[in-house]
Amino acid sequence: MFYKIEDKSLVKNYIQGDNKSFEVLLNRHKSKIFGYIMSKVKNKDIADDIFQDTFIKAIKSLKKGSYNEEGKFVPWIFRIAHNLIIDHFRRIKTQNIVNQREDYNLFDFIKDESLTVEKKIIKKEIFNDLARLIDLLPDSQKTVLKLRYYEDKSFKEIASLCDISINTALGRMRYALLNLRKFSSEKKINLEM
Repeated sequence: MFYKIEDKSLVKNYIQGDNKSFEVLLNRHKSKIFGYIMSKVKNKDIADDIFQDTFIKAIKSLKKGSYNEEGKFVPWIFRIAHNLIIDHFRRIKTQNIVNQREDYNLFDFIKDESLTVEKKIIKKEIFNDLARLIDLLPDSQKTVLKLRYYEDKSFKEIASLCDISINTALGRMRYALLNLRKFSSEKKINLEM
C-alpha cells in the first residue's frame, strides 16, 4: 500500500506522527542517495556516515517543521546530502569551496552533459544560486560576464558592444569572477558540483 503513496503524502504523514511513512521514504530513495554520496567521497565508511547524517538531519528538519519543499522531497534530501559532502571535504581540507586559481571557471559545471538526474537537480540549484550572486555584481561587471558566458561572445565582441577597450572588458571579467568568489564565500554558497 505504501509504495503507491507519493513522497509529499509520506512526508505529511510522517510530520503528523506516522514513523512508517519515513521508513518508506528511506527505503524508496536510499540507493540513489547512497550512490550519489559514494560517487563523491569514494569511501564506503565515510559514505555510510554521511548517509546516516543526511537522514538524521532530514528527520530533525521535518520534526522542527522547517521542511517547506512540499512535493520536492528528493531534491531537498539530495541538497542535504550534497551540503554534508561539502562539509566533509571542508573538514579534511582537500577541497576548496571557492577555488583561488586565476583560471577557475565558475561556469564549467553548466556545460557538463554527462549528468545524472540527481546531479541535474543539484546543478539547477547551483545555477539558481549563481544567478542570485550575479545580480549582486555592479552593472558593468554583470554585463561583461553575461555576454561572455550566456551569449558566448569573445572579449573583442564584448569590447565593441560595450564601447570599451578589450583590456577593460578583461578587467571587468576578472573583477566579476573575483566578486563572485567573494560573494559565494561570504554567503557560504558552494558553486561546485
